[in-house]
Amino acid sequence: MGDAPKVEIYTGAACGYCMRALHLLDSKNVAYERIDISTNSVLRADMRSRSGGRHTVPQVFIDNEHIGDCEELFALENAGHLDRLLRVS
Repeated sequence: MGDAPKVEIYTGAACGYCMRALHLLDSKNVAYERIDISTNSVLRADMRSRSGGRHTVPQVFIDNEHIGDCEELFALENAGHLDRLLRVS
């Protein structure tokens, strides 16, 4: 369905929600950039800036659009909208 989207996910160490989100993305066979902010305050500040001030992980972006956290990612999946955003069939 066209070019692959740019998927970025900000994560932290030992984060169960991050693992759930990564597992969902892996199940879709999409490439993503994992950005670990657990020991990098510059990356954490970048995530907060891009996500409208959110400080929890994960935070997911698809084609530079803020999707949200794990719950919001799964809500898109459950509503049948995630595949369209990821351009998978």
